[in-house]
Amino acid sequence: MTRRLAMMLSAAGPVMAYSAFQNQGKRASPHETVSIDLDGKTITISYGRPYLKGRQVGKEVAPYGEVWRLGADEATKITVTAYTTIPNAFELLPGSYALFAIPNPDKWTMIVNKIADQWGAFSYKQSEDLGRFHLKVKELSTPVEQFTITLKKQASNVAELNLAWGKASVSTTLKVT
Repeated sequence: MTRRLAMMLSAAGPVMAYSAFQNQGKRASPHETVSIDLDGKTITISYGRPYLKGRQVGKEVAPYGEVWRLGADEATKITVTAYTTIPNAFELLPGSYALFAIPNPDKWTMIVNKIADQWGAFSYKQSEDLGRFHLKVKELSTPVEQFTITLKKQASNVAELNLAWGKASVSTTLKVT
């Protein structure tokens, strides 16, 4: 190696390292946190928001019949500050949990897992599930390009949780006590 090439490479090293550092925080899917206050108690959901980009839910993304992280990157996390009831399912104690889903064309099986901080569904263990419940799929007339979770106040202590992606939407209510 010539001296000149060695000097050029040693000068380029810090620039390349800085560039790699700058791009480290960028993700293909943006992340979002939705939160709602119900009678002074809070429900917060943090999740990655992937885009369809021409793919189909149930095939290339969120395959039917398989456990899905309910978003992108880390598993979706729900945090509740009070006892929270999922009607016809179970009650969550105050704390944080991971949310997963098993999508199917007609229903999604929602999963609440005790291990809140997980990367995707790669280390998901059914033995750590707090519980599961089923939500009927509502077919949307206009597809939703970017996975979206919303919380909408229904009463002073009740919120509607809605998840939508592609032509599918599922929802349930959450009640704090």
